[in-house]
Amino acid sequence: MAETKTKKKSKYFEAVGRRKNSIARVRLTPASSNSYTVNNKKFNEYFPTDELQHILAEALEKSGGKKFNINALITGGGVHAQAEAMRLGISRALVSFDSELRGELKRSGYLKRDPRIKERKKFGLKKARKSPQWSKR
Repeated sequence: MAETKTKKKSKYFEAVGRRKNSIARVRLTPASSNSYTVNNKKFNEYFPTDELQHILAEALEKSGGKKFNINALITGGGVHAQAEAMRLGISRALVSFDSELRGELKRSGYLKRDPRIKERKKFGLKKARKSPQWSKR
């Protein structure tokens, strides 16, 4: 006999944020208090400085006091780009949760994907634009 287990599915809101080479997959689940998990670690272990922690909290401050469990999987890039990618993911997930927040987040600039990436190296040059030292003879 096959037993069927009924799991209570919690509704979550998912979004992807990107910055440079960093990609953050973010899930928001409504909860009684805010909690962050980044790559199965607490966010203050993953992002140890106050500046990086503040980048993450900025988007959630605009949610109007709503509380969420935030779970993120982040790959690539440096820690600062990862924090900004996660902020974009949180902002996009908040918009899917409540479309009324879109105007506030857009005015703050949290829904804008920063498109700047590293320029490729060209042949004959040392880096993307740096040329070899020129000598007359």
